Amino acid sequence: MAGDLLSFVLLSFSSMIIVINPLAATLIYVSLTETMDRESKVRTAWEASRFALIVLLVFTIAGGFILQLFGITIEAFRIAGGLLLFGIGMEMVYAKTSRTKMTATEKYEGQEADDIAVMPLAIPMITGPGAITTAIVLMNEAMDMNVLALLIVPLSVVVSILVTYYMMKNADYITKRIGQREYRAVNRLMGMLLIAIAVQFIILGIQTAFPLLKGG
Repeated sequence: MAGDLLSFVLLSFSSMIIVINPLAATLIYVSLTETMDRESKVRTAWEASRFALIVLLVFTIAGGFILQLFGITIEAFRIAGGLLLFGIGMEMVYAKTSRTKMTATEKYEGQEADDIAVMPLAIPMITGPGAITTAIVLMNEAMDMNVLALLIVPLSVVVSILVTYYMMKNADYITKRIGQREYRAVNRLMGMLLIAIAVQFIILGIQTAFPLLKGG
């Protein structure tokens, strides 16, 4: 039991950190706030992180109910989520900003907007479809374990957002020491890990939906 809980803790924290991708969020944040003063940049980082956290926690806690409301089984959602994460992971491997995170149009509109904290930074850059999907799937798996596991998923969400906020707040210091070459290397490594997690989601979804395949 302790081993299963430890594995779930590692899966939860690694999944949320990778899919939120604080480094990519920080680089986008830098490009969108380059004309702001220091105080405005910090306020934007805080507001984006706060809003992203609220949205992601809502889906973490109420995601299962939302699926039931629309008659979607967790097996179907797990498989669909795995495919989505697989696509995000592939784009990360090729050092691209995922289109499920932010499109070129959203980035352009964000640069023109007075308030970029909510859109596009909080949604969809920090809390995008991949993060929401991962949170719902992990929360469903936690329900089959124990109360402690149920606390792990929201905690992993909070920690991931806090890491993102810290990196955005210190973006000037980070970007001076991380060039495009280093970013691509880290992004590819995280992409490979995300692909492995996505495949695991798909395998579990298929095994749960078709028990005979697991027995075979």
